Amino acid sequence: MKRLLLLALFAATAASAKAPAERWLDPECFEVGRAPMRTSFIAFPTAAEAIPENDYTRSPFYRTLNGEWSFLRVDRPGAEPEGFFRSGHDDSSWGTMPVPGIWELNGCGDPVYTNKPYPWHKFFEVKPPLIPHEQNYTGLYRRTVTVPADWKGRDIFIHIGSATSNVTLWVNGHEAGYSEDSKLEAEFDITRYLTPGSDNLIVMRVNRWCDGSFLEDQDFWRLSGIGRDCYLYARDKRRLADVRLTPDLVDDYRNGTLRAEIATTPGIGSVRLTLRDAAGRTLDARTLRPRRNAAETTFEVAAPKQWSAEAPNLYTLTAEALSADGSVTEAAAFRVGFRKVEIRGGQLLVNGKPILIKGVNRHEMEPNTGYYVTREEMVRDIREMKRLNMNAVRTCHYPDTPLWYDLCDEYGLYVVDEANVESHGYHYRDKSKNLAGNPAFAAAHLDRNRRMVLRDYNHPSIIVWSTGNEAGNGPNFERCYDWIKAFDPSRPVQYEQASYHGDYNTDIVCPMYWSYGQCEKYLAENPQKPLIQCEYAHAMGNSMGGFKEYWDMIRREPKYQGGFIWDFADQALAWRSPEGRLTYRYGGDYNDTDASDSTFCCNGVLASDRSWHPHAYEVKHQHRPIHTTPRDLKNGVVNVYNENFFTDLSPYRLLWEITSDGQPVLSGAVERLDVAPQATAAVTLGYKPEQVYALGGELLLTVRYQLRERQGLLDALYEVAADQLTLRGDDAAARFAATAPAGTLRVADKTVSGEGFSVSFDPKSGFIRSYRLRNVELLAGPVRPNFYRAATDNDLGVRQTGKYPDSRMWAKAEPQLTGFALTPGDSEVKAVADYAIPAVGARLRLTYTVAADGSVRISETMTADPARKDVADLMRFGMAFETPGMFDAVEYYGRGPMENYADRSGAAFVGRYAQRVADQFHMKYVSPQESGTRSGLRWWRLTDPTGLGIEICSDRHFSASAIPYSIPQLDNGSSEYVRHPGDLVSDGRTHVNIESVQSGLGCVNSWGRLPLPQYRLPYQDYVFNFVLRPVTGGR
Repeated sequence: MKRLLLLALFAATAASAKAPAERWLDPECFEVGRAPMRTSFIAFPTAAEAIPENDYTRSPFYRTLNGEWSFLRVDRPGAEPEGFFRSGHDDSSWGTMPVPGIWELNGCGDPVYTNKPYPWHKFFEVKPPLIPHEQNYTGLYRRTVTVPADWKGRDIFIHIGSATSNVTLWVNGHEAGYSEDSKLEAEFDITRYLTPGSDNLIVMRVNRWCDGSFLEDQDFWRLSGIGRDCYLYARDKRRLADVRLTPDLVDDYRNGTLRAEIATTPGIGSVRLTLRDAAGRTLDARTLRPRRNAAETTFEVAAPKQWSAEAPNLYTLTAEALSADGSVTEAAAFRVGFRKVEIRGGQLLVNGKPILIKGVNRHEMEPNTGYYVTREEMVRDIREMKRLNMNAVRTCHYPDTPLWYDLCDEYGLYVVDEANVESHGYHYRDKSKNLAGNPAFAAAHLDRNRRMVLRDYNHPSIIVWSTGNEAGNGPNFERCYDWIKAFDPSRPVQYEQASYHGDYNTDIVCPMYWSYGQCEKYLAENPQKPLIQCEYAHAMGNSMGGFKEYWDMIRREPKYQGGFIWDFADQALAWRSPEGRLTYRYGGDYNDTDASDSTFCCNGVLASDRSWHPHAYEVKHQHRPIHTTPRDLKNGVVNVYNENFFTDLSPYRLLWEITSDGQPVLSGAVERLDVAPQATAAVTLGYKPEQVYALGGELLLTVRYQLRERQGLLDALYEVAADQLTLRGDDAAARFAATAPAGTLRVADKTVSGEGFSVSFDPKSGFIRSYRLRNVELLAGPVRPNFYRAATDNDLGVRQTGKYPDSRMWAKAEPQLTGFALTPGDSEVKAVADYAIPAVGARLRLTYTVAADGSVRISETMTADPARKDVADLMRFGMAFETPGMFDAVEYYGRGPMENYADRSGAAFVGRYAQRVADQFHMKYVSPQESGTRSGLRWWRLTDPTGLGIEICSDRHFSASAIPYSIPQLDNGSSEYVRHPGDLVSDGRTHVNIESVQSGLGCVNSWGRLPLPQYRLPYQDYVFNFVLRPVTGGR
């Protein structure tokens, strides 16, 4: 209770008396006149009217300030018109700006994106706390509002949800206060400046940058303005000053307690607390009489329905402030989730269970409105997280708007709530210089952490506090940790920068981008702190290869409990050309002068518009909560494992299907599943051995799990998990070895022809330059070796380190013909072409066998020079060619339907798929790169609308792609490269790549980490055997 009273009195820093002109340059002055922070709630006249959500619009004590304001942006601090804050100032020449609204997205300046550097670093020395005047635009807002007459006698507050980077407030010409910290609300008691029943002038001044910007160096768009809702609200003078709720589970997690700590203003006679369950039934009611404006009590609830992300059961507590005569002066409602968070035995436990964190980092960022996010957009994001089997979110790297936590409470997400502290761009690893040890910034560090905890304390979804991100470590963070641990013993506290050297001020080892080996090394030491990566699996561009291997380790190692993917959605901003064409822009797209880190803001599992990138399906699959493994497949029995910790599988139905060479032959359903949490059960599917094993070909069993009814934000029949099991494997070698029918072939001038086809070789290159079928030319470019792919974002990161030989040498590795021989035979013609590849010191042989049915068997064999140590890994080993654009239909038997790669194929089940060339390339990557590959191919076919074309198979499973664009068009660094997929122009041809192997994608990070060794293609000998077969369709 003592801590509550002290905190209720906390209002201002010792530096409040600093001269106003110095505030934005003084790190020790971050507020003047700001109201004390409290838990977020809205007051209502009665308990019956109160709702336990931050929907302030439903209270009669609320008036919005959202909408158009008069607005003037001046070039620098101090350039404001004289008297701009006075009632008589003429603002008729000013423009307008929406509130909420971002300047740069409303015609005032260009958005700037940087990752680590401060946005002014190109023209002003980074030297805290100094901030440039140059380009430090200052925004002035004016608006007249009418305050309801019936608010007279109440205290009236203004709520400014988010102002970047600071805000100074005037009301009716009087300065009312100042605040920094752009990601927590600034509230001011403006009662003495207002006249209820009359018009009142509100003026705000916002600087683009201030000294507080040194603690806001997050990896995101550096935007300016008002990013959250603004409003007025009225409170009775006899009111609830704060309500703090601490749930717990006792008696071996069977029963619940709820400690309620209440602070009031003077004049309150009593406080009535009523606890109700989800059905509205009263469980307990108590009336407390405050002493020294404070009261507390503890409720005991037998066997409550516990809160977890799987089952977000909520209760409601209403608090009514009563005057001395017993009348209600105001009331508020709060959601309560009975749950317990602890670290024991080196594990993070929720309700006694060592949960798995299937998490993601999420910025508050929308492509059209920047920092401003609506309730509907928040719900949409949570829905997509649920669809992706995510159960946790880290509020990178600042506290979100209060409504976000209400929604996480309601729909069920574990939250790591992170303070708005990051100084990445200033010596953050150097303890002698970083701001974590700078005494001038000590109070600001603590203020940002303390206000976050004070505001967000009541949310059951918040299971961990985070004191900041990438800001070094030192006494300023130790002080934050100590304060939070003393104030809130019910939750762990973490800090990424305290994770690497055994520093005490983190309860969780929460590094970012540890490799598999780094994780294994930590876990081998039997640690006392759980490992949960605060950032991992960097999802930039065509990425997320090797995500399965992370989750294999997480499921194997009890003290490795998951992590938070970086990140949820690309931070690209929507831009429309005068013609209306939509482009999603990234750093550097707006001008050539501002600081920029290019596409590094686009690392999403989802695109900026929340459509799914192909790797989103892999994330969903590796996060799946239900797993199917063989038990007795011959007799149709599988093991079903429920990975949930708190919920059984009764909401799901199981669907199964057996395919023979990709064609469905048997299917069925199990309508009810009886599998307890963390349990495995044998489930009989219902097929008989004689039904299955008489079938020929490859036999695959696919098992899917659907919701039987709508659950939360997920619709009925939504598929939450699936697995594919092999009943009989594929025999690629037998398919490849099938003999072609006999027939007559003719050879003339390097051309082999037979009934209805011809194959011509180029005497200068030895490549097939023409392949005609029924007098239709199938090729629009030679069939040639290919060892390279357009660089993915991860490939670029490897290249830019300079640590490895440059893979672009393979793009320039032109084979030079050293010999060519064509040998006719009775029913087949053989050709052999030998090459040297001087760029890499290798030899290459292409062996062709042309059969009478028009099929061409090709063996591509490369022999490496073992003496060469300067040769880069290959990107692929295969061949490439082009066809006329009319060949636009792809059909295949292999992994799909989405693009997939050697290290990202778990979600891509083997099946038969029919697709279009136009749909193979993923247009939502913000920058062009490798895309469109399908792997695990048994056969692959490309045809025109009549069905005429070619089919390819190999003696092993292979991969292929057919897209409208060439590799140079997609390869960053080439002369043909363009910045955005929407700028790509097809040359009218279909570009085909086929290969025995292609390099994996990797996901450890995007700035130098290679894919896992088993997915790389080191410089060595390779062989690729495949056959081109003609397909005639209806011709």
